[in-house]
Amino acid sequence: MKIGLSTLYLITKPFNYLVQKIPMLNTKFIEIIDDGLHSINKRRAKILKELAETYELEFSIHAPFADINLASLNNSIRRVMMKRLEKSLHYASEMEVKIWVFHPGARTALTYFYPQREWKNNVESAKRLLKLAKNLGVKIAIENLPPPYPLLMNNVNDFVRFYDEVSEEIGITLDIGHANLNGQTELFLELFHDKIVHMHASDNDGKNDLHLGIGEGTINWKKICRKIREVGFKGSIIIESVQKVEESLEKLKNFYFKCFSMELQFS
Repeated sequence: MKIGLSTLYLITKPFNYLVQKIPMLNTKFIEIIDDGLHSINKRRAKILKELAETYELEFSIHAPFADINLASLNNSIRRVMMKRLEKSLHYASEMEVKIWVFHPGARTALTYFYPQREWKNNVESAKRLLKLAKNLGVKIAIENLPPPYPLLMNNVNDFVRFYDEVSEEIGITLDIGHANLNGQTELFLELFHDKIVHMHASDNDGKNDLHLGIGEGTINWKKICRKIREVGFKGSIIIESVQKVEESLEKLKNFYFKCFSMELQFS
């Protein structure tokens, strides 16, 4: 199991600052946010790949999510958004990234009138991304996002419906903080343990997606750890806190060390 950090907490810093900061982090596994000031292009993909090779790092990539909607009813706009996501996948392949995390489609002002069409677009977009990802050798994993986010896949029932229509080759990125907001963390682990390939970890108050440091909110991390051990999860867990980030990394390592009562591979 690998425990690493997301660059989300650095998203307001310039890209050059990110490049300087990454080698100083107390982990070898880092998730790059391909959005905002850190949006990846060909030059940046090369820089990040060289950084990974020099410092023996492993990256995952979080796909662009600002202004992105896989389920958009406007086909012209959806084509542009899909091209942006496909570029991100190509950069992930060039960087030899193993996991590419993406968000499901979102509801809009027209959802009331076209709920089935939005869902159809969401599924078709995911299938299109999967086809490209398979050709590029990149594993893609869709993330759970509960209310108040207006996304189409926020609870276990939505994911059951999704996998009734889409290949299981699309993995799940289980966001523990998000699942805590609708009280379904353990249920996700029970029902989808064979599909969860990646996790995001941050804390909150059970009501708002605060991205607090580990142990700063209401999540029972010891209980979650035991459940993760029980289902045999072997993937990666990324700290997605935006405060007390490095302290959270050490806390989570300690939780898992004690939980498994053995030396884990912490990258």
